[in-house]
Parts: sequence; C-alpha cells; structure tokens
Amino acid sequence: MTLDTDAPAPLYRKIKRLIARRVLGGDWPREKRIPSENELVRELGVSRMTVHRALRELTDEGILVRLQGVGTFVAPAKPQSALLELRNIADEIRGRGHGHRCDVHRLGAEPADVRTAAVFGLDPGDPVYRSLCVHREDGTPVQVEDRWVNPLAAPAYPEQDFTRVTPNEYLSVVVPATEVEHVIEAVVPDAQAQRLLGIGADEPCLRLIRTTWSGTLPVTRAHLLHPGTRYRLAGRFSTARRGAERV
Repeated sequence: MTLDTDAPAPLYRKIKRLIARRVLGGDWPREKRIPSENELVRELGVSRMTVHRALRELTDEGILVRLQGVGTFVAPAKPQSALLELRNIADEIRGRGHGHRCDVHRLGAEPADVRTAAVFGLDPGDPVYRSLCVHREDGTPVQVEDRWVNPLAAPAYPEQDFTRVTPNEYLSVVVPATEVEHVIEAVVPDAQAQRLLGIGADEPCLRLIRTTWSGTLPVTRAHLLHPGTRYRLAGRFSTARRGAERV
C-alpha cells in the first residue's frame, strides 16, 4: 500500500481513504482481519498516532470493527430491512441463510394507554392485546418487537405460539393489512431495551413505529427497536407511480 503524497490532506485522512478503497474495492472482504497498527506504521512510514486516528475514525463510521486483543476487521454487512414494505423479520433472516428465533417475554391483555386507545378508536383503559418479543439472528438479538393489537381485529391473538409463527405472520393471515404507516426515529435505549438486546446505554438505536389497518379497522401498532450497529432500514420507490411513496 502506498499513500497519495500529492493530495493536499492530513496524513490520517489519506490513510482512511486508502483503507476505505481496499474495503470498498473488495481487496479486503467483509470480516477479514486487516494489518495491525504496527504493520501499517511500518508499511506506510507514518506515526502510530496517525494510524490509530485513521482506524479509530473508520471504526466510528462502521467500516471497521476493532476487537481488543484480537485485531481490526472489516465490518460485516449489516442486515437490511425494506422500509416501504410490510416484511416479516423471520423471512428476512432466513433469506440471508441465517437462523431465526423469537423469544416471547410478554403476551396477554392489558388496559389501553391514551395513545393506543386513540389509534384503535377505544377508550383509555379498554382491554387491548400486547406482546413483547425479541427476534434473534443466529442467536444475536436484532429487534425488540413491542406490539399492541386491537382485540376486534384478532380476538385469538393471545392464544398463539409466537415462538413458532411470528406476530407478523399470524396477523398477515388472519387480518391482512390494506394500509401501513411507518415512522422512524433515533432513540437511546431504555434499561429494558439494553437488557433484551444485550447493549449498553450508549448504543444508538432505530425505532420503527408501524401502524396497520385492514379496511377501516385499526389492527396493530408496533414499536420495532433495532440496535444501530446490527441493523439498517432502507427503501426505494418510484415517484412515477403516484401513491407508491405513501408509507
């Protein structure tokens, strides 16, 4: 590897560009261990502090992963979920050739809070169904699904075994959605989310709030929480088809 000595930029930025080109160009594939700091110092003829800054910033940007005492690796590709579609996370995980598991932490009836009651057209305190699940990919938790369900839409919801069929799969069969609303926000995980996902308080998370209707009947409102370093949401649509962008 050789640095571009002509480009007017600080050395650490030149090192960042050099490493990024090796990664994006496929010379260093996903999860490959890259040369150590000492190896890069010797090969590039720069100070260790300069190399350390370049690697630190590339790690912060999600291009590299540094494991204490092990080395620095090209970051694995993040699982990606389709933003504009009503997708089942189990299908997404299996489609990547990985194993899905759903841990059910809560399932039953409870009084509706003000927001849920407003969505479902109920009075606060009226009974609604609620489930709390953690979806795992090859054992790693990638989503906390906190879901409220209108009893009028799916009266047998609490009787289901969601370790075998996900809530999304069940509702898609029993009461298919005709309209979906998605809202995305960046959040700091609370204590429960940290425990369920096995993350720290400083781990940024993405929360997708999904509300669905079947005809005019409100069916469900779900909070889908993803650790930012393990998941991403993406969408593509055509503005040529009127209405295709509505989410």
